[in-house]
Amino acid sequence: MDTTLELKGVSKRYEDFSLSDVSFSLPRGYIMGLIGPNGAGKTTLVKLILNLVRRDGGEILAFGKDVRDDEIAVRSRIGFVHEAPTFYDHLSVERLASVVAPFYASWDAALFHRLARQFELPLKKVAWRLSRGTRTKLALALALAHRAELLVLDEPTSGLDPVFRRELLDHLLACIEDGRTSVLFSTHITSDLDRVADYVTFIQKGRILFSSPKDTLQERWAVVKGGPELLTDELRRLLRGVEVGEFGFTALTDDVDAVRRRLGRLPVVIEQASFEDVMVHLR
Repeated sequence: MDTTLELKGVSKRYEDFSLSDVSFSLPRGYIMGLIGPNGAGKTTLVKLILNLVRRDGGEILAFGKDVRDDEIAVRSRIGFVHEAPTFYDHLSVERLASVVAPFYASWDAALFHRLARQFELPLKKVAWRLSRGTRTKLALALALAHRAELLVLDEPTSGLDPVFRRELLDHLLACIEDGRTSVLFSTHITSDLDRVADYVTFIQKGRILFSSPKDTLQERWAVVKGGPELLTDELRRLLRGVEVGEFGFTALTDDVDAVRRRLGRLPVVIEQASFEDVMVHLR
């Protein structure tokens, strides 16, 4: 399978935090959700991929090229959208596009104007007057107008209303229809991944806990709920992130068959885990 992005044993050390042995790959033409709690390392990982900070070890390859050694060639094929896009706020939308265009040999002015119409961007309005959602639309239009082959999105839907979030997710699905563009989508809004992600990578405390196709993960993890009297030491060994309340326990398992064998006909609820369930119980 053709790979757009590949990380091999990547590490980055700070005084109070470190990424350790981060490895995963994103096939061409797919969307990968990057999830994890606040402080898990998502933004650091995005910065490493964009070569905004220097890694201490490992390899990061985009389109088969090292993002550090072939920085200019790689960046020309990547589009980036940040949670809070920053522009020259005194410039109009149209003028901002003309400033960005010379940085990309593949810039397509006609495509930008088509996206501007599609996103209902006010070309003559200055950036500081744009709403939060419109600024995100502008950032996405600028990222797409040079026909980027990899979109890197860092919490792009955070703080947006549900209508615009749905619209943005629909645009991401449209982006990959040609099989050429891939998307790395960092988010803590796990419901977005249910709608658009093909793969999910979960990072916690600087380490990758899993990176797999979404369907495989949904089949693997389940939530188990039962009375406190069922929570034996033997059952605990099959569970993760056990939470005990006044009326019983809730936990996660990746071995449903073993849990069923252990409990037999005892009253227990086992249901498919959402990505939010996984994040909460593995935090």
